[in-house]
Amino acid sequence: MRTREEVDATLQIAKLNAAELLPAVHCLGFGPGAGAAAGDFCLLELEPALCQQLEAGHSLVIRGDKDEQAVLCSKDKTYDLKIADTSNMLLFIPGCKTPDQLKAEETHCNIIHTEIFGFSNNYWELRRCRPKLKKLKKLLMEDAYEGPDSQKAKDSNHSKYTTEDLLNQIQASEEEIMAQLQVLNACEIEGEVYFELSADKICRATAQMLLQNAVKFNLAEFQEVWQQSVPEGMITTLDQLKGLALVDRQSRPEIIFLLKVDDLPEDNQERFNSLFSLREKWTEEDIAPYIQDLCGEKQTIGTLLTKYSRSSIQNGVKVYNSRRPIS
Repeated sequence: MRTREEVDATLQIAKLNAAELLPAVHCLGFGPGAGAAAGDFCLLELEPALCQQLEAGHSLVIRGDKDEQAVLCSKDKTYDLKIADTSNMLLFIPGCKTPDQLKAEETHCNIIHTEIFGFSNNYWELRRCRPKLKKLKKLLMEDAYEGPDSQKAKDSNHSKYTTEDLLNQIQASEEEIMAQLQVLNACEIEGEVYFELSADKICRATAQMLLQNAVKFNLAEFQEVWQQSVPEGMITTLDQLKGLALVDRQSRPEIIFLLKVDDLPEDNQERFNSLFSLREKWTEEDIAPYIQDLCGEKQTIGTLLTKYSRSSIQNGVKVYNSRRPIS
């Protein structure tokens, strides 16, 4: 236990002016359990919004199989979890008072003996990331729904997933998973009551079925067959095929072929490499549906194109090509 005289002597050796410091002094010491407790706790750095969610009683969940990078999920966002080392030892001190608290208490010139409960040289750092949703489609495609009268529907051995199953296996927040289920046109068995036909989705699904049967399709012929194949009263337009099919207007005759955004790599650089391998120069209108899902909170299609491509003018039209050689 240090005395005030010892503290003042230490300040003098350190050439510190006691008048410039608060009168209260914390004397720190390691207790008998500090060494054992060091491995029992992890420090997590949280942005204010996540702190507020925890303080309001909401939960944060760590997701990921053993062979996957762990992510932390709130109700609507996903974060990469990475260990950050620090050269400063971080101490766990229960009941430690901050300078502001000591000022408010107007403490006299006293010594506060405090026991260190534990310590750490690293902490978990969170970085907002895109949800890892490719696995969701893979799981659902294990057992595609064929209707209530199909043999698979009667056979309980086929894979079906509850919402809880998906939350346990997919590295994404609940809201992000539910939004992707909408994108994938997933249906809830024994739980949707009312249905309405979506003209755009039916036209899109019909186009996919037609395009799967050919590597390339004459655009004019495809549009004619496509319109004849959808239910009467529905109108087909190429806007319905964004992120599903690509039109090559440089060829003669013009052609269309299947190119699904969910078949492309999730990594930004790999995605652009794949696209530029397929086509050397892209207009923003053509490439936008294939990179829209890469945009983060503060990213736009424009910022992604600036980072991963270079622009030029071709026949009066702005086009983008790769910044690096593509083999």
